[in-house]
Amino acid sequence: MGDASKPSVLIIGGLGFIGRFLAKHIHDNDLASEYKIVDKQLPELACLAPEFAEACSSKKFIQGDMSRQHTAEKILTRADGSTWDYVFNCGGDQRFAQDEEVYKQQSLALSTTAAREAAKQKVKCWVELSTGAIYKPDREPRKETDKVKPWQRVAKYKLEAENELQKIEGLPLVILRLPNVYGEYGSKTVGTLLCMARVYAHLNEEMKWLWTKDLRTHTVHVRDVARAMFHVANWYATGKKGWRSEWGTTPIFNLVDHGDTSQGTMQTLISQIFPIKTGFHGTIVSQFAKMNLNFAVDEENDEILHPWGELLKEAGIKRPGPITPYLEQEHVRDSDLSLDGTRFETVTGFGYDVERVTEQGLRDIVKSYEKMKWWPPMELK
Repeated sequence: MGDASKPSVLIIGGLGFIGRFLAKHIHDNDLASEYKIVDKQLPELACLAPEFAEACSSKKFIQGDMSRQHTAEKILTRADGSTWDYVFNCGGDQRFAQDEEVYKQQSLALSTTAAREAAKQKVKCWVELSTGAIYKPDREPRKETDKVKPWQRVAKYKLEAENELQKIEGLPLVILRLPNVYGEYGSKTVGTLLCMARVYAHLNEEMKWLWTKDLRTHTVHVRDVARAMFHVANWYATGKKGWRSEWGTTPIFNLVDHGDTSQGTMQTLISQIFPIKTGFHGTIVSQFAKMNLNFAVDEENDEILHPWGELLKEAGIKRPGPITPYLEQEHVRDSDLSLDGTRFETVTGFGYDVERVTEQGLRDIVKSYEKMKWWPPMELK
């Protein structure tokens, strides 16, 4: 089974964006006596880059739906009859604008079903990933004790999962609330902006943002998320040093880099990389969009999706992977995603390797897309 002094680890949703980086972090640094990743999809269908091949190999993989009771019970018991020490829940449907039933089954039910079984099995730590979009939006960075008011549909069910997990007796729970997670091979908010910039470069048109440059869109690099997850599990399992009882029984932490990322940050970086003009729509356009967000988003998608398809066709890209310039309303809401991560660093002693989004960081993401043949090649600045 490996070095018994090291924890055994199960990663739920281990083939997702964060899960694969966590598996690689554990594998590369030999952090576990044994680890397994469980996911509904197969590794062969997960668009894995070559550097994840060993960490996410078939010998490390279990296929299963952890929202099902019998599956959770079976997988949470190891081959020798013992249980896993650390369970990291990277699972659930993270896409924007899905039907309520999708989130109920694939996010909420997965978390609660698997966590109840983990509590029975007496795991040493369960790390649950949540989102900073559960807070009432504000320009001032939100602390863990601030008012919650989810403004994304997925956030509504992440908050419900948080609340339900805290009711499970005997569950050794830690909750991490995340902003926009980005990095190589990532397809969410930052990846969408890069794809949009690629289209605007092709069209030789100016790329404009709604709202203002000051709108907060806080970030954290996926490699730091992976490091933080294992770090906090060790912290919990070795006594939760520094945790105060007045904060509650469940440690809850915001995880966010030091960059205070805003729309202005991303506009500046994209203008440094792509041969395009960038800017912001005026107040009148933004006010119209606020009242007619469906229309504004549909208009933008109509303008960029066809050229993106043409670019892929010209480049001979038949399987473009998960990246797309397609916008969801929740990409462009006039709501600050602004987090204060002081508690996590102060209490657990964690330090970030990637302290802010940089020009080189975005160039590395583009290179990762090119390597996977997801990206229509172009010469950057």
